[in-house]
Amino acid sequence: MLNSLQQIAPRLHPRRWRVSISTALLFAMAALPSGCGHLRPSSSSEYAYVAVKQIYLRDRVAVVANRVAEVKNGERLTVLQHIPRFLKVKTPHGAVGWIEEHAVIDQGEYDAFKNLSKQHASQTPVATAVLYNELYMHLTPGRATPRFTLLAPNTKVAMLERASEPRYAASNVLGLPTAAASAPPARHEKVHKESFDSRFAPAVPMEDWWLARDNAGHTGWMLARDFQVDVPEDVAQYAESERMVGAYVLRTVDDPDSGKPNGQVPEYLTVLTPYKQGLPFDFDQVRVFTWDTRRHRYGTAFREHDIVGFFPVKVALGDAKNPDGPEPTFSFQVAVGDNVSLDPETGMPRAAALKTVTYRMEGNLVRPVLPQGAKPASSGNGVMRSAATHMGRRHRRR
Repeated sequence: MLNSLQQIAPRLHPRRWRVSISTALLFAMAALPSGCGHLRPSSSSEYAYVAVKQIYLRDRVAVVANRVAEVKNGERLTVLQHIPRFLKVKTPHGAVGWIEEHAVIDQGEYDAFKNLSKQHASQTPVATAVLYNELYMHLTPGRATPRFTLLAPNTKVAMLERASEPRYAASNVLGLPTAAASAPPARHEKVHKESFDSRFAPAVPMEDWWLARDNAGHTGWMLARDFQVDVPEDVAQYAESERMVGAYVLRTVDDPDSGKPNGQVPEYLTVLTPYKQGLPFDFDQVRVFTWDTRRHRYGTAFREHDIVGFFPVKVALGDAKNPDGPEPTFSFQVAVGDNVSLDPETGMPRAAALKTVTYRMEGNLVRPVLPQGAKPASSGNGVMRSAATHMGRRHRRR
């Protein structure tokens, strides 16, 4: 290149000669990277992840198109091209085709799901549940939020946190009336006595969601009505008009005639909530079921009702040096007063003030564990009202 410049240089004016050389050098430098591949910055691939159960890739975007390959929930696809509502993608096996944009999540949403799993990987569950049907995990509570992992029916999940969202919240995405406008009109019925939970009923229809984690560590928000809390049938039949949302083993007793494996019968602490969604607390009743070794059946040893209770519920053994065996204790949180609500940002229940209450089992009796120097509260305080006294006498007669 320099030889060619030297040949034409004598014909040019000195100023033009200098300009020509500079121009030639600029073109040469611009062309240099094209011949040296190792200097070109590598472009990162764009990925999308299948967020539906299964779908076929098509060879073109048209009403009539050929199927190229089938992809399933969770598969990673390489994005080749974007057009409105569709993506051209490539599978790990090399098949190339078009897929609808709503059937996938992008890398940012995938990373958000991963971060959600990491944040709650070591969180202690408040209960376990079993799915009725296949169910998607959502990134946040709500039907219109991003979803990804699809769990099969009968999958067992750990329940971590609860939140509530308006049932018609998805309407706002489509520009339709809001929840307040879409809610069915309230019925004016004659009510003889206001129930405890009716004081906390939401103004609009709500849906409960649970942050859940499966055995593989996948974590996401799931619609509460699509799974059943894992409660033993032996005590679930005593739920009466409420729903059990937790059952915890306090201890086991020996009864060879019980028909249970090895004659060991568990005794349970259970927490219950009304069949209403969107309540600003986790449960309003606590019951302890002990085993009657004479009649070989469960009985209620303790009941606390009309409380504003919050998870977690903690169970621990007492003094192991006790000659009669360890005494189980359990504790949970209750609101101080009725100042409770749903957080407007997260939809999670919250209270202005909480206190922890603790109980200890003494044989078949359940007694409160009071802080040192504290006096027992009266039975009519409106927040903590025990029904253990007459149940305790019932057990002492046996």
